[in-house]
Amino acid sequence: MEAPAAPHNPAEPGSVQITVTSPEQMRELGRRLAKLLRAGDLVMLSGELGAGKTTLTRGLGEGLGVRGAVTSPTFVIARVHPSLGEGPPLVHVDAYRLSGGLDEMEDLDLDVSLPESVVVVEWGEGKVEELTEDRLQVVIHRAVGDTTDEVRQMTITGMGERWTSADLSVLAA
Repeated sequence: MEAPAAPHNPAEPGSVQITVTSPEQMRELGRRLAKLLRAGDLVMLSGELGAGKTTLTRGLGEGLGVRGAVTSPTFVIARVHPSLGEGPPLVHVDAYRLSGGLDEMEDLDLDVSLPESVVVVEWGEGKVEELTEDRLQVVIHRAVGDTTDEVRQMTITGMGERWTSADLSVLAA
């Protein structure tokens, strides 16, 4: 069994930095993160192509206990995964192909979905911040170029009142 994801470098208050060395660790991190999430939470994921945004979201889906395979919604823009139990549904959005801000996102009705769902938006910077001041920003860095390096350096930052007292350090456990 692989070692758990490890924290790296002290993070600023309200954030945690984590090193992930495999896709399975990324999924496990998603499962741990799911334990902190509740209906109304917005999670914004950013990172290079192939950084692990969808892999993390797959773990979130497993942790939230939602129906359906969590795959990249690049061509459908958004997928809703209903809960198989008492938890919130997962709304998984890929805003990569959307060039506008929140105006272009309005057709997705994220403002309607957000109060009762966990909404995860890949490539959402500059597009969905206006939905709520309370959100998690997850930035994933990976080596770029011709490499098979699986190491990812992640910074997870809680923004807004919802996350001021949250202990994000449990994600590095």
